[in-house]
Amino acid sequence: MANHRVPPIRSSEITPPEWFHQRRRFLRLAGVAGLAAAWPPARAGEKLTAAQQAAYTLPDEWTPRDSVTQYNNFYEFGTDKESPARNAGSLKTRPWTVAVEGEVRRPRRFDLDELLKLAPLEERVYRLRCVEAWSMVIPWVGYPLAELIKRVEPTGNAKFVEFLTLHDPAQMPGQQSGVLDWPYREGLRLDEAAHPLTLLTFGLYGELLPNQNGAPVRIVVPWKYGFKSAKSLVTIRFVETAPVTTWMDAGPREYGFYANVNPAVDHPRWSQAKERRIGEFFKRPTLPFNGYADQVAGLYAGMDLERNF
Repeated sequence: MANHRVPPIRSSEITPPEWFHQRRRFLRLAGVAGLAAAWPPARAGEKLTAAQQAAYTLPDEWTPRDSVTQYNNFYEFGTDKESPARNAGSLKTRPWTVAVEGEVRRPRRFDLDELLKLAPLEERVYRLRCVEAWSMVIPWVGYPLAELIKRVEPTGNAKFVEFLTLHDPAQMPGQQSGVLDWPYREGLRLDEAAHPLTLLTFGLYGELLPNQNGAPVRIVVPWKYGFKSAKSLVTIRFVETAPVTTWMDAGPREYGFYANVNPAVDHPRWSQAKERRIGEFFKRPTLPFNGYADQVAGLYAGMDLERNF
């Protein structure tokens, strides 16, 4: 096991101390378009045909694609925000399989192309809220994880779903460090995983996912902090007890199992009451459940959301 130390987060990534530093950050983000040619996305140019879903479209302005693909948390490729785009070219996304196992009646291993054809692809515009108090609005392409769940037929013992991501330090140079205990592990309750908002995701902006955004397949859980949306999945395991996730293991006081976006529960090192949308200067209030309370608050009726953080 790696030692349980939480990687330091620069204060400038949470609340920049003055206008000068903020101006420099957003000028840098605005200028990343010129670097995109040097850091091409996985299988660049491959389009995904997906039906636009009006029910899952936000009035918010989309975050520019260049910012979404050049400013990432993906520690497998480095702990600063720009490293994933620089380093993720080493990831080979074909061939790729995802094993579905554990408490299911129909365990199987899916080839990526099988997964892509399992259900009609949809374009859904979701907010992504990072625990570090920044956010984006992204048009994702995928289909509800529930489509996969119903095909593998969970048994009555299945109460949780565990997600395991690729562990290959040769392809993911960040895994050569002990910053986290690899492979990356995440989990959801079965009812959370089967919720219509939980997306098995293959693309963004109408194209296959770039490596640095979790290629070739990830989940997106829009009412939770971004670290819950596991990237580069290789195993989906149905289990009876709640799995210990990577960030729970690394910092149990700071990262709980549920990780619901909750402006009333601060991170021990900073407030969650406001967030900074990438591309904007001024902060905005953080919305309970990231703005999806009408759809998901009922999942947590009667729970103490300060203790179950």
